[in-house]
Amino acid sequence: MSHPHPELGAPPKLPRGGLRVTPLGGLGEIGRNMTVFEYDGRLLIVDCGVLFPEEEQPGVDLILPDFTTLRDRLDDIDGIVLTHGHEDHIGGVPFLLREKPDIPLIGSKLTLALIEAKLQEHRIRPYTLEVKEGHRERVGPFDCEFVSVNHSIPDALAVAIRTPAGMVVHTGDFKMDQLPLDGRLTDLPAFARLGEEGIDLLLSDSTNAEVPGFVPPERDISNVLRTVFGSAQRRIIVASFASHVHRIQQILDAAHEYGRRVAFVGRSMVRNMGIARDLGYLRVPAGLVVDVKALDDLPEEEVVLVCTGSQGEPMAALSRMANRDHQIRIVQGDTVILASSLIPGNENAVYRVINGLSRWGANVVHKGNAKVHVSGHASAGELLYFYNICKPRNLMPVHGEWRHLRANAELGALTGVPKDRVVIAEDGVVVDLVDGIAKIVGKVQAGYVYVDGLSVGDVTEASLKDRRILGDEGIVSVFVVVDSTTGKIVGGPNINARGSGIEDAAFGAVLPKIEEAFGKAAQDGVAEPHQLQQLVRRTLGKWVSDTYRRRPMILPVVVEV
Repeated sequence: MSHPHPELGAPPKLPRGGLRVTPLGGLGEIGRNMTVFEYDGRLLIVDCGVLFPEEEQPGVDLILPDFTTLRDRLDDIDGIVLTHGHEDHIGGVPFLLREKPDIPLIGSKLTLALIEAKLQEHRIRPYTLEVKEGHRERVGPFDCEFVSVNHSIPDALAVAIRTPAGMVVHTGDFKMDQLPLDGRLTDLPAFARLGEEGIDLLLSDSTNAEVPGFVPPERDISNVLRTVFGSAQRRIIVASFASHVHRIQQILDAAHEYGRRVAFVGRSMVRNMGIARDLGYLRVPAGLVVDVKALDDLPEEEVVLVCTGSQGEPMAALSRMANRDHQIRIVQGDTVILASSLIPGNENAVYRVINGLSRWGANVVHKGNAKVHVSGHASAGELLYFYNICKPRNLMPVHGEWRHLRANAELGALTGVPKDRVVIAEDGVVVDLVDGIAKIVGKVQAGYVYVDGLSVGDVTEASLKDRRILGDEGIVSVFVVVDSTTGKIVGGPNINARGSGIEDAAFGAVLPKIEEAFGKAAQDGVAEPHQLQQLVRRTLGKWVSDTYRRRPMILPVVVEV
């Protein structure tokens, strides 16, 4: 198995007749999925998603792929293929289209409807090309065939990309549910046909590669939900992804069966479910869905609220309910259902929300104590089956953390893909398909780009480090006035602390040390304000560390008079 080396340099020029594959996100992480294909100087992008921040990224709203390598080549992009409508596959599109709004978007009906609604908020009117399974479209030099795959959102597609360099198949996110709620199966005959034609490189979803066996069918959840609905005494609050149409359909069916009314809470949930209903992907009995304000007039045992926040996102509706920071107040006897999986890295945030809800008396039903969610990603048994059908000549695991990528690579090798043809890459690693062989040839910039409010890319790792220090250790400010000629102190030092756990009065002990340090500096002829600021930082920092074993951010200000 080939894998990236930390000393990889810039890739060489793409050989004539070769196909270049550059993942800019989605490898070594769950989210931010984006892959760039290059042939004969033209580019095709598959997906452009976002990653949601973790606790060590305070203040960050979203994390984007790095578009640096594309900025000088925006005119070379022939299109963006969107495999399905989840945020980790479409959330970055508005930010890329800000750079060039007329890049064509190619996807299924629901996927395009979801991204168009998102782009409307950014005041971008995109050029779109709607496709469905079985369609073939020429996009520049790329001959794209779209294949139906089953996932946790309707209308998901895989794409087979034919070029003179060979055929590449990108699965997108998929599983092989044999009893899907919408009757739309992963098209195994189509994949078998592609396999017979010859798949030169297969990019395959790795998210569940560590999980043995097969993913249970979505239908299994319906009976569990009926049991929960049948035993609930008061309100039912369901948290789900705002794009999980299949799960919301099951909630609506259960609510209808038990005589309850449903209200959607949260802008993205209301928007996405409205789109799904209007396009016919969500079947809503007349009178079932009501405005959230109408719930005040209904008995609590007839109420179902559907909201976001199943991953513990701090600003989502469920987290705010748990923190008593939402108009909907959790009370004793409410039932809360977390109808989604745990994305790796979100465990602490989710359990914090569960504890908060439990504190107010809610009965919390989640994947750990009831079967209220099944994954949308193929497990190891399905992947083995899939590889035996596709018979790829080269395999590149995508969409997953390192452990998932390696597990997927092992599965491919077990089914007969030569180990030297299994490419384990990471974000930014460039893979060339030349003469039927896929090899790593270099690396390009593919770091995190942070969205913080209206700023994109302004927040750096250094900024986040400062935020973490401020959050963990607090800040100490020092104000000193010095004589511009002698460098001696004529005012202060005045010291104030915030969030450091140190009382302002305690700093009286360090004032003589600062004055002594300034006195020595004056004798040595040091009077430049910047040097004196560094002197204050060193002196005060050492005292705080020695006395309190703490390292707050120290902000010295030296003013000359």
